[in-house]
Amino acid sequence: MCSLLISSTHQQRLIDVMNSLPVQPKYSKAELLINDLKLSSAGEVEMFYSPHNEYINPSAKVMLVGITPGWQQMEIAYRTAIQALKAHKSYEQACKEAKIAARMAGSMRSNLIQMLQEISLHEYLKVPHVQRLFEADCILLHTTSLVRYPVLVNKQNYNGHQPSITQNKFLYQAVLESFLPEVEQLKHPLIIPLGKSVEAVLHQLLDEHRLVEGKILWGFPHPSGANGSRVKQFLHNKAGMQSILRGWRD
Repeated sequence: MCSLLISSTHQQRLIDVMNSLPVQPKYSKAELLINDLKLSSAGEVEMFYSPHNEYINPSAKVMLVGITPGWQQMEIAYRTAIQALKAHKSYEQACKEAKIAARMAGSMRSNLIQMLQEISLHEYLKVPHVQRLFEADCILLHTTSLVRYPVLVNKQNYNGHQPSITQNKFLYQAVLESFLPEVEQLKHPLIIPLGKSVEAVLHQLLDEHRLVEGKILWGFPHPSGANGSRVKQFLHNKAGMQSILRGWRD
C-alpha cells in the first residue's frame, strides 16, 4: 500500500492526467476509475485520487466528517477542477473550487442542512441559517472524510461496513495517514461525525489516545438518503444534540 502523502512529482503527474481529460458535462466511471488516477488497492478495495479533499480550511469552526468521498462527489470534483485547470487557474485554486462544488453533494447536502438547522447549529455559529456555511465565501465550515480519497469496493461506493474500517488494516492505516494530520491543522473545531461508522472509528482513535477528546457531537446520523434509519435516529438524538450545542454556545 502506498502512503497517502502525495509527493510533488506524483502530484504533477495527477495534474497532467487531469489536463489530458477533455472538459465535458459529466464523466463516466470508465473515464475516471483508471490506473493513472488510482492511489492504492488491497484486493477488491481500491482508492482513487480526487482533488477536492486536497483543500483544507484551517479557519473552520465546524468539521463535518464522513466515511470517504463517494462517486458523485468524485465526479463533480473532477469536473470542476478540470474546468479550473483548463482556465489556467492554479492547482490550489482548482482544488478549492472542487471542494466547494463537491462537498456533501446531492440530496445528502439538503438532508444535512435540514438536520443541522433543526438542532440550531446556526445559533452556535452565529449565522442566520446553516445554508450560509455552504456558500463559497464562508470560512466556518470544513468538510472531510475519515479516508480523504474515494474508496470503492468492486467499483461501487464503500459503505463503511464491508469491510469494517477498524478491522481492515488498509483502511485504518488510511485514516491514520489522512484524517489525523488534517484534524491537527484546525484549531479545536466542533467535530460532527456523520453516522455510526464514523463514530466507531473516532471512539477507537480516542481509546488508542491518537485523538484528543474535544468538541465532538455524538449521535448525528449519516445524511445519505440511502440511510433508512436516518430520520428515526435523528429524532431520537435531537434533544441531546441541541442540549450539547447550547452548553457549548453558553
